[in-house]
Amino acid sequence: MSASKMFGPRTTARSQALQLLFQAEALGRTVDDVLAGDYALDEGPLDEYGEELARGVDGMRHELDAVIARFSHAWSIGRMPAVDRNLMRIALYEMTCVDDVETAVAIDEAVELAKAYGSDDDTSRFINGLLGRVAADIAAGADLFGTDDEVQEGGE
Repeated sequence: MSASKMFGPRTTARSQALQLLFQAEALGRTVDDVLAGDYALDEGPLDEYGEELARGVDGMRHELDAVIARFSHAWSIGRMPAVDRNLMRIALYEMTCVDDVETAVAIDEAVELAKAYGSDDDTSRFINGLLGRVAADIAAGADLFGTDDEVQEGGE
């Protein structure tokens, strides 16, 4: 079944962003490099929002990974399956950088995509729990990308 038949337009765009980020990571390249060459999508053409997400996440990958690492109690970034960490990167990017996406929507979308693409049955629960802890810190006024003590203790 194609992505567009399984998902709505914005979810399809998120799926495309996931695929681009996965390819960039697997090749050790940037999303810009991947987009400049041959890339594969389950369903095309590339949605404008999917491209925006992939480029935005790729540009903030290190910052997003630092947040994931702070909130992940059981797994280091390197031990997480690539699909899982890229889904969390997309959701965190939307939660913190995309004004017209509500936090709950970003989390729900990541969980649904995890059910479709995740490495195992626990993936969606892990992603939901981690993103829920991040959302609670955001709601409490934490600056996820800052260096204050509140952020350093976040998710602990």
